[in-house]
Amino acid sequence: MIDWTAFLVVAVVTWIAALAIVAAYSFGVRLLAVAKDGGRGQSVSKAGAYACFVVCGLIVALGVVLIVPQLSEAILGISSSH
Repeated sequence: MIDWTAFLVVAVVTWIAALAIVAAYSFGVRLLAVAKDGGRGQSVSKAGAYACFVVCGLIVALGVVLIVPQLSEAILGISSSH
């Protein structure tokens, strides 16, 4: 039997995470391009770009932690047994 509520939660969280990682990466690439153009705010644009890339890495790391049961239990305290 399929638990449709759990399926819907997983689908929504997946969409939100995918949109967040694509948006953060896109903003990071854009800010890096602006920083390479030079001018005022070059260091601020670079810092913002690197911050966006760090956000991407954190989202990916959280996804890996949630997928691997041993990491979920060790880091988050979430047990995969029902």
